[in-house]
Amino acid sequence: MLLKNSFLSFFVALICFGINAQQDKLLTHFIYDKMTINPGKTGIDMYNGICGTSIYRNQWDKVNGAPNSAVLNIEANLTKFFPGGVGVAFYHDAIGFARQNNLLLNYSYPIQIGRAGVLGVGVGLGIMNYGMDPDWVPPTQNPDNSLPAGFAATSFDANFGLYFQGKDFYAGISSTHLSASLLKQDVAGFEQNYQTARHYYAMGGKQFKKIGGGKGTIDAQILLRTDLVKFSGDLNVRYIHPLADKKQVYGGITARSSDAFALMAGYTPIPKLTVGYSYDLTLNKLASISRGSHELVVKYCYYLPPPPKQNARHPRWL
Repeated sequence: MLLKNSFLSFFVALICFGINAQQDKLLTHFIYDKMTINPGKTGIDMYNGICGTSIYRNQWDKVNGAPNSAVLNIEANLTKFFPGGVGVAFYHDAIGFARQNNLLLNYSYPIQIGRAGVLGVGVGLGIMNYGMDPDWVPPTQNPDNSLPAGFAATSFDANFGLYFQGKDFYAGISSTHLSASLLKQDVAGFEQNYQTARHYYAMGGKQFKKIGGGKGTIDAQILLRTDLVKFSGDLNVRYIHPLADKKQVYGGITARSSDAFALMAGYTPIPKLTVGYSYDLTLNKLASISRGSHELVVKYCYYLPPPPKQNARHPRWL
């Protein structure tokens, strides 16, 4: 087992270092991370509110060198001060010897489409940092100069997206890493580089309220992603049940093409605070050594109070 895990770590590091396969993170709770991959979503579905979301994912538990991802998003739509939504999106990815950090500032401009809904036209501008700090263990005592050494580089990064928010549904298309930057560094006369690949996304979702006469809501979502080399898709269905005092619970399932099947659950202990967890059952070639994937999400929103009502009085009685 140790040999398998060590080989996997070596293999994952080589993959991340040398090819253009899908590089963006995978999240089961993508429903709470839409602004990272589609800046058009930023603040578009909230009015005079600020939301912060944190997600941590431990993918393929107990597999040495497997991905670990952390996300922190803050978005706001303070319509009383300026049009549109603004946000800060940060995520950290660690895979094998590789580390990737993305920091983006998002802006989404709203366009009202009659009574149908609002179209958010969004752009995200920022930086991407990629680093590698390998600890090679060659089979002999002789050093192998062909093995990549550690390096780190930072470059410009940009995302673009269109996101339409209707009354009980949404749809969006977007692309990340539009600059397709080449991060490179000369280490001891050996040039090392990392090519950022453009990714393309399509997403959509719809809510079905009071199904069968009940009080709950069925929330269905789909996310499709590709880098024009590999394609994958997620289908997510949750049942949201309201409780007293504006609290609620949810439970659901997620299916990811050729990769995993997940169970998810969440709870709103106080209004505007959501805590969620998901467990992915690995279905790919790592199923025999992986103990699945774990994901935690915390989201909190704050909404500005409405302005006080002013009652007109006759001047004689002021």
